Amino acid sequence: MESKSNPLSRIGFPFTTSHQLLNLSKIRFRNNWLLRIAIRTATCSTKCQAEVLTSVVAEESVESEANNNNSNSSSPKEDSMQIFKKWGCNENDISKLFTRRPSLRNADLVQLQSKLSLLSGLGLTSSDLVKIVNCRPRFLSSRINHYFDERIEYFTQLFGSKDMLCKAIVRNPSLLTYDFHSKIKPTIALYDQVGVSGNDLISMLLSRPTLIPRTSFNDEKLEYIRKTGVLKGTSMYKYIVTLIAISRLETIQEKVANLEKFGISEDEVLALFGRSPLLLTLSVDKVQRNMTFVVATLKLPANTVLKYPFLLFNNLEAAMKPRLVLAGKIQDMGLSPEIKGRAAILRALRMAEKRFLKAFVTCHPQDVADELMEVYRNAKCIKRLAEGSKKIERKGFPF
Repeated sequence: MESKSNPLSRIGFPFTTSHQLLNLSKIRFRNNWLLRIAIRTATCSTKCQAEVLTSVVAEESVESEANNNNSNSSSPKEDSMQIFKKWGCNENDISKLFTRRPSLRNADLVQLQSKLSLLSGLGLTSSDLVKIVNCRPRFLSSRINHYFDERIEYFTQLFGSKDMLCKAIVRNPSLLTYDFHSKIKPTIALYDQVGVSGNDLISMLLSRPTLIPRTSFNDEKLEYIRKTGVLKGTSMYKYIVTLIAISRLETIQEKVANLEKFGISEDEVLALFGRSPLLLTLSVDKVQRNMTFVVATLKLPANTVLKYPFLLFNNLEAAMKPRLVLAGKIQDMGLSPEIKGRAAILRALRMAEKRFLKAFVTCHPQDVADELMEVYRNAKCIKRLAEGSKKIERKGFPF
């Protein structure tokens, strides 16, 4: 009787029986996919050779890809941490960096090391880097190497020293990411043309980080600057120029019209802006509410704010209304000194908190002072009507 041929012999493998195959499976092969083919063929002899090869190769590719993914997900975390440590960051700094920008764990190591090398060349420290990433989380993902040497040379001449440049970069890290030729240089040239340069421009760049991307000039804005009456070279000129430059024309017109509603002319409003440029940073709603309080509650003429601009800056709920309530309580109790009359009210509203309490509360006996203080605290706790349901409307940059 003829013995049946072994299926392994038909595909040309040197293994003759499944028993021998199982014994040999304990041996380590350099390429274990041959072993998988043999085992697969022994257990499923009905499969053709092509099917076995395709199946095993597919499994190998999937396993290899999984191993690569696991390797890539674990090693960059350790490597990026080591790079930050070598650069000078401690554990606390690295934790803050990864918390603010988690993708730094998987950052490209070559690019990360290159960018850190550029920053160290400027004199920036690990604490500076934490502040920069906290301010601009995507900073280390940006292309800060574009025109880097030319940019640094330009800024060093502008700021006068690398120390001042580092201070400016920490304040506004985007100085290293703004388009150098189409944004930075033209904007600096614009300010130079209108008379803001040197130390004046440096102080504005440090105090207003969004100066470069938001600056725009046109004929209407230049006319507003002229109407403020502020002359070039004066201390207020740089403030009025930069605030008008970064404000939208529609916003300026809206704020001028808001004060005109109370009977103040446009020329008077612009002259007021020239004396107190920071009025341009106040919202229309705040100015309107403070003006209503001055005119309706204090019974003062609207043009009083031209001489006393602090009436527009003061907090209505935390300062002006509580002090007026306390003035009424002092008058009801017949105490002295009183807050009575236009001059006394304006003086009381202008005082700092500590000085106000010393002048009108703590100067009395303890029991009286406690009663007055209770009235004052309760008045401070009164919130604006429907403040919780106020709908916030965002129109972009505040001014």
